[in-house]
Amino acid sequence: MKKLTSRIDKERLILAVAAPVLAVVAALVVTALVIAATGKNPFEAFSDMVSYGSASDSQVYILNKATTYYLAGVAVAIGFRMNLFNIGVDGQYRIAAFFAAVVGGTLDLPGIVQIPLIIIVAMLVGAMWAGIAGVLKTSRGVSEVISTIMLNSIATAIIGYLIQPERLGQLDEAGTLVSTKPLPESSWFFTIDMGPAGLLWGFLLVAVLAGLAYWFVLGRTRFGFDLRAVGQSESAAAASGVSVKKMVVTSMILSGGMAGLIGMPTLLNESHMYSNDFPLGIGFTGIAIALLGRNNPVGIALAALLWGFLERTTNHLEVIGYDKEILGVLQGVIVLCVVIAYELVRRYGLRRQQQRVGAELAVQAAGAATTEKLEVAR
Repeated sequence: MKKLTSRIDKERLILAVAAPVLAVVAALVVTALVIAATGKNPFEAFSDMVSYGSASDSQVYILNKATTYYLAGVAVAIGFRMNLFNIGVDGQYRIAAFFAAVVGGTLDLPGIVQIPLIIIVAMLVGAMWAGIAGVLKTSRGVSEVISTIMLNSIATAIIGYLIQPERLGQLDEAGTLVSTKPLPESSWFFTIDMGPAGLLWGFLLVAVLAGLAYWFVLGRTRFGFDLRAVGQSESAAAASGVSVKKMVVTSMILSGGMAGLIGMPTLLNESHMYSNDFPLGIGFTGIAIALLGRNNPVGIALAALLWGFLERTTNHLEVIGYDKEILGVLQGVIVLCVVIAYELVRRYGLRRQQQRVGAELAVQAAGAATTEKLEVAR
């Protein structure tokens, strides 16, 4: 036990925890001031959030939402670890979910074959869509930020064109909802009946496995080391024999493949079809969650749970008379505070590291001077 604690840099651990805690606390303070400015009591609002968020049905809702948000955070984090800003996760997961829904609605195979097939299709489509940005960056020098933003728009246009009733979509009886053909029951992922609290999505298990795979591949393999090395210094990685272009494309493909999983909890556990009211903007939420979780699988999980908690509880605040914009304010402030807090902590950590190095050099210089005096005295 002593050996384990000696290997842990306590100051580094404290700094890693301090940044997200500081960001959340600062966000709560700013939000309290905003609520107070509207003439409402912020402490009553926070008290209602805690009590409502701790209810059993709220906990199931939060876990279901966190499943989707966690996958989004991991998809973004893969790019971040490579120093790539994959802002196209939103388009990647939507076009992946659409084609997975089309394939799943066309086939009616046993569940043991149907469900993995739908998931594989989603991951392949997401990977190929993200791979376009990787190829453009390595072959033509196009920034992944620009290309993925454009690909988001293209994905929206493709889905809008193909989901029309005369093509791959259909109109419901009320004439208000356009969707793909519903998935057969063999495609439905299992759920856990939590009684009055509702149904817990079984895709939570897949999200956990995806997080473990992310941790193992990036943290415990040579490939993960090379990927992180390229993200920190392309020139140093290239000098050590790593193909930078290959790693860029591979990173984008992996990020897109993970993005393909984002829509699966909704598709396989809830809606069982892709319609014009399919959740939007989850890819951008993943950016905030990856930042808040510092690209760490455990940190991303906590950030996803926090995001689900905020969404659940702030929506309830509207019911009891608070302004509905509180959620947007709180989420936006958290993102800003995260960026500021991490920068402050980074600068403090760098300054502390410089001080330690300076102290060690001073001790070495003093020791050398003492040794030299002893030799002269002899």
